[in-house]
Amino acid sequence: MRGVIFDGKRTLVAGDLEVREPGPGEVLVSVAAAGLCHSDLSVVDGTIPYPLPVVLGHEGAGVVEAVGPGVAHVAPGDHVALSTLASCGVCGECGRGRPAMCRASIGRPSRPFTRRGERLFHFASASAFAERTVVKAVQAVPIPGDVPLTSAALLGCGVLTGVGAVLNRARVGPGDSVVVIGAGGIGLNVLQGARIAGASVIVAADANPHKEAAARQFGATHFVDGTAATGTPAAVRDILPDGADHAFECVGDTRLVRQAVDLLGRHGQAVLLGVPPAGAEASFRVDSLFLDKAILGCRYGSSRPQRDIALYAELYRQGRLLLDELVTSTYPVEDFARAADDTLHGRVSRAVLTFR
Repeated sequence: MRGVIFDGKRTLVAGDLEVREPGPGEVLVSVAAAGLCHSDLSVVDGTIPYPLPVVLGHEGAGVVEAVGPGVAHVAPGDHVALSTLASCGVCGECGRGRPAMCRASIGRPSRPFTRRGERLFHFASASAFAERTVVKAVQAVPIPGDVPLTSAALLGCGVLTGVGAVLNRARVGPGDSVVVIGAGGIGLNVLQGARIAGASVIVAADANPHKEAAARQFGATHFVDGTAATGTPAAVRDILPDGADHAFECVGDTRLVRQAVDLLGRHGQAVLLGVPPAGAEASFRVDSLFLDKAILGCRYGSSRPQRDIALYAELYRQGRLLLDELVTSTYPVEDFARAADDTLHGRVSRAVLTFR
């Protein structure tokens, strides 16, 4: 079968990849579509250290092909979106409704794939850039059959992270003001999360002025061109002179982390979603936090995927959450290099690889 592999030196689309059958509590999924996220490319450029060789991809959707013993919530033929949270379901964090903090879901990659006798690692417990993949049962979330799989693929990462950061972590409320720094795939989902939450002022800031139309489509009430001579902070202050209730950094630039903190009003909170290089440090004025301001980390939108993916799929069916509009272009998996180049150069909100 086909799959996208990174061996530490190059990325290749192999046609001779194999995956084992599902064991107890596992599901074998025939992947129909997978979103290309910057996290996949961060493995390739070294921003995210990961054991190699690895089958990339973590944001996908497909059809259940087989289930292992003990799996009852899905059956062959069901449509599913894939979550990266291979949580155990029994630890204290899972019991508190915080599966994103489950230690079983962090840094314990398995190796269900083989190629020419060599075992390959799972990326993010999903490896969605393969025609077939094995995941833990908790990672296969059933979705209605009328949700297109090319759109449903984005539920498992970009939507969970962006919308979840708004609803679960920041808990944006009606009438709040929101600043979103970076209007890429994650930023657009933060914008629509803020819209769904009822925020009254939603400011999108990006260095690419061509992203304004998409930002406004997803919920921005204002757009700030980060390349303008006035500068982002001054432009945002013109819109929100008292500062923002919530500022989301979606780029992974430590300078923008500082900017997010500086743009907060009293009792405001900055939520960090972008992924800077490992070991990167950000600075801020300590006295700027004394007015009840906060800096929040956020992993995977603080999501509970079995609950949240079902919710977001229903919001999509009601027309309240945009999915189709996130998919700028689809590419056969063989065109991975072109999809990656379009993603790196900001030509797409989300590139989606297909296997059919």
